[in-house]
Amino acid sequence: MERTRQLVTSKTFLIHFILIVGSVAMVLPFIWMILTSLKTYAESIHVPPVIIPEDFKWGNYKEVFGLLPFFKFMYNTFIITIVRTAGQLLLCSLAAYAFARIEFPGRNFLFMLALSVLMVPGQVFLLPQYMIIVKLGWLNTLQAVIVPGLFSAFGTFLLRQFFMGLPKELEEAARLDGCNHFQIYWKIMLPLAKPGLVALGIFTTLWSWNELMWPMIVNSSTESMTLSVGLSSLQGQYLTNYPILMAGSFLAILPMLVLFIILQKQFIEGIAVTGGK
Repeated sequence: MERTRQLVTSKTFLIHFILIVGSVAMVLPFIWMILTSLKTYAESIHVPPVIIPEDFKWGNYKEVFGLLPFFKFMYNTFIITIVRTAGQLLLCSLAAYAFARIEFPGRNFLFMLALSVLMVPGQVFLLPQYMIIVKLGWLNTLQAVIVPGLFSAFGTFLLRQFFMGLPKELEEAARLDGCNHFQIYWKIMLPLAKPGLVALGIFTTLWSWNELMWPMIVNSSTESMTLSVGLSSLQGQYLTNYPILMAGSFLAILPMLVLFIILQKQFIEGIAVTGGK
């Protein structure tokens, strides 16, 4: 009995030790970014590295707003993220419900065709998408960034798994009450798929907020530029002011950090349920 208790204690200690080491490894880059944002340029490139700055240079944050139209970039990023997330939740859930619950010819083939998109590197689609955007005259506009991200095969696959796991009796009872497919989807299936919607919303929000390549390709105007593209302009070819860059990066991730703190429970539940599926 005593040996069993010691084994359990040792196992618990090992698990906690691994979790602590993992947490420190995750937090250290974030702390280093904050400390670097408060250094002088000389301190940021000093060898050996300066960990704690001699004088906290809060003016680096003010300088970010002088170099970039930061609030304009943040507004553009907010609009793109909100519209993309809403579009993914609506369009992916509609497609997922159809693939999971509606019998029609070629359903499985079309679903496999949609999933095949996940097997192709995203860079392959850059040129065709760019040509379409040019043909539509959407270069240097917000819709050039928004529209290609309104739907994803991953979101469809994720929500389809949730819809397939729901009892068929619910659907049959709704049909007896006279509900059509859209009413069943909207009033019954969609509320029950909340964990899947939360998970997809988390992934889409983080992806849209941090995306760099596509916004950089289709937008060169400051009027429609996103935060990630704007911050990349602070990195020069021969010289990069790292304190300014780190200050801008911290300001850019601050909204996501606040969102995580507020919706921490939903974040963890959504990702946990996704892993369980």
